[in-house]
Amino acid sequence: MHDPLQTFGANLRRARKSAGLSQEELGDAAGMHRTHVSKIERAKCEPGVRSVIRLLQALELDGGPLFEGLRLSVSLS
Repeated sequence: MHDPLQTFGANLRRARKSAGLSQEELGDAAGMHRTHVSKIERAKCEPGVRSVIRLLQALELDGGPLFEGLRLSVSLS
């Protein structure tokens, strides 16, 4: 089964490393603790919308790279 949290975490790790940032540096820039960044990258916690926005701002990204490869299905019934 596809785990979107694992995909999101891997995408975050890739984006962070591509930006040349440590978890601590990204956490500082996003206003969160390094351990929170680590938990998100390891799919140990589900980030809220505000956390995702702060991470995107800190990485100077739009949402695309962090959501790449996620299979989103919506049922409207």
